[in-house]
Amino acid sequence: MATMNQNAAIKFFLILSFLITSTFSIPSSPDRFIKSALTSLRSPEKPQEYEELTRPLPSDHLTPSCSHVLLRHSFANTINRPPFTTPYTPPSDCTSPPWSYVVLDLRAASSGDQYDRISGLWLGGVELLRTSTAEPSPTGIFWNVRKDVSRYSSLFMRSDLNVTMMLENIVNDVYTGIYHINVTLYFYEFNPIASNPKINGRLEFAESQRSDQSPADLIIPLCDKGKRGFWFMIEDPEEIHSKRIRIPSNTRRIVLELYVSFHGNDEFWYSNPPDSYIHTNNLATGRGNGAFREVFVKIDGKYVGSEVPIPVIFTGGINPLIWEPVVAIGAFNLPSYDMDLTPFLGRLLDGKSHEFSLGVNNGISYWLVDANLHLWLDHGSSNVVARSGHYESPSHHMVRREELEQLDGSFGVEAEVRSEFDGWVKSSEGNLTTSVKSMFNVSNLVSFEKDGAYKRVEQRVETKRIVEVTSESGKPVKRIVHQRSYPLTVITSTLRGFTNDKDMYLLMTNVSHALNEKYSAGEAFTEIYNRQDSDGWMEVEDHNVLAGEASTRQSYSYVDEFSCYSRTIVAGNGEITHDSSSDTCTLSSSS
Repeated sequence: MATMNQNAAIKFFLILSFLITSTFSIPSSPDRFIKSALTSLRSPEKPQEYEELTRPLPSDHLTPSCSHVLLRHSFANTINRPPFTTPYTPPSDCTSPPWSYVVLDLRAASSGDQYDRISGLWLGGVELLRTSTAEPSPTGIFWNVRKDVSRYSSLFMRSDLNVTMMLENIVNDVYTGIYHINVTLYFYEFNPIASNPKINGRLEFAESQRSDQSPADLIIPLCDKGKRGFWFMIEDPEEIHSKRIRIPSNTRRIVLELYVSFHGNDEFWYSNPPDSYIHTNNLATGRGNGAFREVFVKIDGKYVGSEVPIPVIFTGGINPLIWEPVVAIGAFNLPSYDMDLTPFLGRLLDGKSHEFSLGVNNGISYWLVDANLHLWLDHGSSNVVARSGHYESPSHHMVRREELEQLDGSFGVEAEVRSEFDGWVKSSEGNLTTSVKSMFNVSNLVSFEKDGAYKRVEQRVETKRIVEVTSESGKPVKRIVHQRSYPLTVITSTLRGFTNDKDMYLLMTNVSHALNEKYSAGEAFTEIYNRQDSDGWMEVEDHNVLAGEASTRQSYSYVDEFSCYSRTIVAGNGEITHDSSSDTCTLSSSS
């Protein structure tokens, strides 16, 4: 007798035999799905662990000095309700900062049927973590997110703050999954006799670099009021959200940390066709406005920085079978983006409040965006003298090309953005000039074939930021270079199902994406190469997955001045079939 996998394969090849040859309503693709009808067939006998592949934290081999529970809460039917909020109290059994490390540990569990959900965690309006959930099964799943939050240390001794977590969820007769969340902070002191010499060396190096890498003295949130979470919701290209903030007069350095996620009609913004394609074919989808997005920051209406975000794929996206039990890059710990705004202190240190603004070029409903301002203060003076210098208005160079023949077409975007700013700050540390150069290149191609049933998306984004600090005599003091590249290929092919039901179809999917990153600051450096290659198919009714198969291979490599780490993992049909790791690795930048 044929096994379930054999039956599924036979069914798959039967459906392959008649690619769309008659009138068929093609759904938007990529899309968002739920595994509800499939889970009872695929669920293991006991709760299954999910994970996002990343490196161990340096502190993982150390014993924390103390731990402090931030929150314990179950998010059930929380849609359109205020976020969960509870008062924060500093840890009572820890010595005062500076700590060597502070680690946020989030543990989550759920069972039943449920879509993936976006979530944010804030302390006093300062976002500590942007995360999303996995889609559960009837027997249950669980996962753990560990994030180094040492940069927020100045907040952790304050007693006038609230902890807030937003996770809007729907629980009813159909969607039954409740998300149970526990969040704990672990505090680590520097241990000169740490058992692991690599970890010890890294901690010693961190101590020696404290003047440059130390946490900010003050963190000010650039955020909403918190009634529906502290993020701003941006729903159209013209929408800008602002907050007036007064910067202390003894600020000597300022860095904006940007958090961003994308949802609704822009969840797969990198695959959106131009509106001309939608109008020509009289399509009902709202997923348009082309495939270029840029999150920007302004001060008093003047551009000071922007970012093309990493295209994080949530666990219900494209094909949810691909993301079990290894989720997509960044799905559990969405990256944030730093912009050094020190060159603008000459405009900010006048004792007045200034308007900080966030927006999304070309963005449609909806984006969730907020930011944290990290401020380093001059403890030797109550006033700092600063002056903004060279301001090179950002140069936007964009070329769009379009070929359209009814449901088939090809749409390309090539974009380049460059900016350069500098300014000097005279503090007790001397007269230092900070220069910031930023650039990013975007290449995107969205193509349709077979009357729109076959769709291919290819995108590559490369970003580079250089921060240089020089003394009054022109002597180099510091140079930071941060480079990222994130290539992405998504291929979907929509096939007609067995029945004439317009809501039932077969979807074949291929996803390849990577995040390659290089960072250097003086003698310190890190390099990360992280790549996933996935393929699968699923039979879908509306947005419910009825059957399917999928496999994912991921390779992760990390190296810094003290250590190296690599891990390769292969998952197929919800199970890990190969998992190997090593403390020695060979980096490969192939993408």
